[in-house]
Amino acid sequence: MWSHLKRSIGNLAVRGVDHLQAIIKNRLKRIQYRTDLLDSFLTHAGRDLDST
Repeated sequence: MWSHLKRSIGNLAVRGVDHLQAIIKNRLKRIQYRTDLLDSFLTHAGRDLDST
């Protein structure tokens, strides 16, 4: 997930730490609603939601 997030913010020019924090929160919120991405992150890590 971190790799995906880094790529989405790699070329941004931010005004400060607060601005960067707001952007990261926004990007994480977007990922939260992308179940396809979340599933692929888990699959890549060798996990799934059904495993115990």
